[in-house]
Amino acid sequence: MSGAMNDVLCEVRGEVGFITLNRPQALNALSLPMIRALTTCLLAWREDARIKAVALRGSNKAGPFGAFCAGGDIRYFHQALLSGDPAAEDFFTEEYSLNHLIHSFPKPLIAFMDGVVMGGGMGLSQGASHRLVTARSKLAMPETLIGLFPDVGGGYFLSRCPGYAGEWLALTGTSLGAAEAIASRLADHCLDAERLPQAWDALADIKSLDAAQLQAWVAEFSTPEDAPSGWDRGRMDVFFSLDSVSAIVRALEADASDWAQRTAMQLRQRSPLMLHVAFEQIRRARHLTYAQDLQMERDMMRHCFFPRHLARRGAQTEAAEGIRALVIDKDNAPLWQPARIEEVNPELVLPFFDSPWPAHGHPLRTLI
Repeated sequence: MSGAMNDVLCEVRGEVGFITLNRPQALNALSLPMIRALTTCLLAWREDARIKAVALRGSNKAGPFGAFCAGGDIRYFHQALLSGDPAAEDFFTEEYSLNHLIHSFPKPLIAFMDGVVMGGGMGLSQGASHRLVTARSKLAMPETLIGLFPDVGGGYFLSRCPGYAGEWLALTGTSLGAAEAIASRLADHCLDAERLPQAWDALADIKSLDAAQLQAWVAEFSTPEDAPSGWDRGRMDVFFSLDSVSAIVRALEADASDWAQRTAMQLRQRSPLMLHVAFEQIRRARHLTYAQDLQMERDMMRHCFFPRHLARRGAQTEAAEGIRALVIDKDNAPLWQPARIEEVNPELVLPFFDSPWPAHGHPLRTLI
């Protein structure tokens, strides 16, 4: 069985359903047709008693593996913001529904998180039962750099990282290698990148697949990960446990260490408004279920595209400006509004968390 547009390839071998994201020229960035193809495939396999597990991978221009998924198609988002395209509404509703389907999937779901795993790629993988990284893996939620927030369930899974690492990851967008991903509870095992094709094929050969056999399969292809580098949990907890973004930056800039100065510089490059929004998101999400977090993030994303409380049109949003500066014009000189972290007040931030829908009309109201 093949997926729509050949951007999502689905096949069954043995007792396993295999999915390959096959849009390597865009680092497998997700389009709405891809989201729909993935959802259709997973819904069918969820009900198919012959299928005992699902495996998910990406591809690069040379073939399978090498890149997992760089996230949503941000060039599409930019066009949607400029044109007011309502299809963007469907994109986020269906993407978050897919994230929930993966998170609640009743069978083992094995995500081969090789290469780039960012944004929407994290949404596809974090709900998997087996999150497998390699020495080539680069995990990140870099949304504040383009004027957005870490969505696709990011509030939920980042807030459950150890200590205050979630705030650090959400605000800075730092990329993690395999060891850092495992230390932050965003991955489970490190596999040998050179043996990924054999590991993939070996799944199809397992008969009467069960948890013990999956565990043995992981052990066969695992490799010891290196010690985390640049993973200073102590510093993260000292600074990112503070009660506001302004307090965090103030404390970082008052600290002479290289780590503090570098981190403060990272934060100064990002959207001041969305740093405050993301900080509030992580703090709230610690007390939410996965479904509640996705519902909150759906509210937030509506306000990112249609920020009525800011009296801005789509072309004037933080996301439109961030994507323009980073991806379209590539001048890396976004004109954020407000321009400084210290200028953001609660009146700008808190309306992002007001739902634009009544409870009975929320687009994700059926998620539990």
